[in-house]
Amino acid sequence: MQAESAQGASGTRPVRVAVLNTHPIQYFAPLYAYITKNEPGIDLTALYCSDYSLRGAVDEGFSQAVRWDIDLRSGYRHEFLGSAARKRVPGGFFSLIVPQIWREIRSGKYDVLWLHGYGYFACVLAFLAAKSIGMRVLLRGETHLQLQRSGWRRRVRDRVLRWCFQRVDGFLAIGSRNRDYYRAMGVPDERIHIVPYTVDNERFIAASTLSTEERTEVRKRLGFPADLPVVLYASKLVERKHPHTLMRAIGQLQRAGVAVGLCLIGSGSMESELRELARTLRLQHTVFLGFLNQSELPRAYAASDVFVLAAESEPWGLVVNEVMCAGLPVVASEELGCAPDLVKPGENGLQVVAGDIGGLAEALRLILVDTPLRIQMSLASRRRIHDWSYAECAAGLRHALIAAESAIKKPAEHR
Repeated sequence: MQAESAQGASGTRPVRVAVLNTHPIQYFAPLYAYITKNEPGIDLTALYCSDYSLRGAVDEGFSQAVRWDIDLRSGYRHEFLGSAARKRVPGGFFSLIVPQIWREIRSGKYDVLWLHGYGYFACVLAFLAAKSIGMRVLLRGETHLQLQRSGWRRRVRDRVLRWCFQRVDGFLAIGSRNRDYYRAMGVPDERIHIVPYTVDNERFIAASTLSTEERTEVRKRLGFPADLPVVLYASKLVERKHPHTLMRAIGQLQRAGVAVGLCLIGSGSMESELRELARTLRLQHTVFLGFLNQSELPRAYAASDVFVLAAESEPWGLVVNEVMCAGLPVVASEELGCAPDLVKPGENGLQVVAGDIGGLAEALRLILVDTPLRIQMSLASRRRIHDWSYAECAAGLRHALIAAESAIKKPAEHR
């Protein structure tokens, strides 16, 4: 399909899309730059409620100030909404009160509003502003049916969302589980378009491609012997991500005589507890690297051999995309949002149940003791992630824009 197919009804100019985000996000900004460069039929502007990822505000999940060290502003048009954007920090639903949204959305500068999620008052205000002038709305969220939610909150939320979803023109599903959620909420298939959750594959592949000598040097600097298989954990050190389960599984393997090291990247509320657990279990070759910034991650990935994220109630897990770019086999919990799409048991990794120490230990043992299998899974990860990229995102967005424009032309009784 040609890019110009996504042009507006007149066919004389690109479709003007406003995408609302809380702040510049390391996974999304490169996508917007990609669309701007490669999709002449789409004129995209990112509207940001806050600049906190640029100024280095405290991220509660990491328990420290986070300021990403990659460029999040180049290659695409963007605006920060109001002078208060320099002070706002995303938190609870009412943490982003952005009155400027109403006028901006209704200004006549845009044809389509692309919302990412609905967890902030700012998203609701943008939705109402768009609908007040008959603007088409596309929604991209993370929810899936396996996420843990309290019963009464789920029932109340779902009732409100069903009403809202009837008024959304297109849904940009990040994967198969997210798509199934929309279906369960009564959304017809013709309004669902796959716009997969992705990372900047090109950057991660290039930065994680090391020579044998470079890899050996990185491992030496981290404190790992050149021939020791290393299991990697890279995420926030919080309970629902189960780093403690991984450490206990590593302890079982080491006591059984399996040669393995453990590298933990990240910070968070469990860090002191995990360091004490490492001492209690007498884990060998266990390294806490703390928080690493975006430019530092790929080399650490490339120095490892197997990645684990056995989390519960995880919407997606974009770190899985990152480590697959580095060619790592993945052991993931079945509950992970990305598991059905990215982790194929026996092909590029294995799936386990979150919290199952014995099951995790056995899955790791199978990969660690079989070097040919580990190499095969490594190659499979790279192959699989190749087709889960920004190109597929752009194609899905194109299809959604075309479908939304076609639907609006139909008589109301046929919609």
